[in-house]
Amino acid sequence: MSADVHRIRLAQLEIYAEDVGVGTPALVFLHYWGGSRRTWSGVIVPLCKRSRCIAVDLRGWGKSDRGAEDYSLFAQADDVLGVIEALKLREFVLVGHSMGGKIAQILAGRRPGGLKGLALVAPAPPTPLRVPDEQKRSMLASYTTPEGIGEALKIISHRPLTIAQRLQVTEDSLGGAEAAKVAWLSQGMALDISEQAGSITAPVCVIVGSADQVEKEAALREALLPLIPHAKFKTIEGVGHLSPLEAPDDVAAAISAFLAESAPCAEVVR
Repeated sequence: MSADVHRIRLAQLEIYAEDVGVGTPALVFLHYWGGSRRTWSGVIVPLCKRSRCIAVDLRGWGKSDRGAEDYSLFAQADDVLGVIEALKLREFVLVGHSMGGKIAQILAGRRPGGLKGLALVAPAPPTPLRVPDEQKRSMLASYTTPEGIGEALKIISHRPLTIAQRLQVTEDSLGGAEAAKVAWLSQGMALDISEQAGSITAPVCVIVGSADQVEKEAALREALLPLIPHAKFKTIEGVGHLSPLEAPDDVAAAISAFLAESAPCAEVVR
């Protein structure tokens, strides 16, 4: 099934998205730091048979504009809402991976009309990530060469990726805007969005790999459940941080189960 292409003008930026499938609620996919809409391709294949799937390139990544002055997570949440409004989505579920999961939490905390659920895949937590500056510099350096990305994959993935997947990860990571890479390390990781996460009332599912060395299940439970006590966790065995690439069918099955369990998608009253 071929995807429809959207180039959505938001203020001075053009945000790129691909749209495939039919059915409501629509699923809006947000990728990780270093990824693109392509991160979700394998997950979307089974899901688009029953749901409309919209994969977004966040500003500075993929085919979206790289000329932004502001790469804050709040600006990126604004972008996602702009895409949703431009496509006139009446009902939607946000699906966010890692950094994309933190952006999804910000937007969900605003309780936008039409939001029916939140699927967080190995999400960055709402509480600040305390990472030493030396480690941040190392992370940034690793995303400037194919060799560095290969070393990073030893940490962020557990199951071996195919040659095509490794090439995709390398292209996506190298192709990101320098300012977008720096912004996550210098601002996004340490940003405390507890207030926004604590305002989420839509159903929430957290999907995490048992072998994830970046966002471990125990730490995510500790960070998320005090703020979103109604969140449900789904563990995928033997999978690392790049679960949408390592185990796309398992991630898709977890999202499908969440959609079935949360329909009708009633919000939690607070």
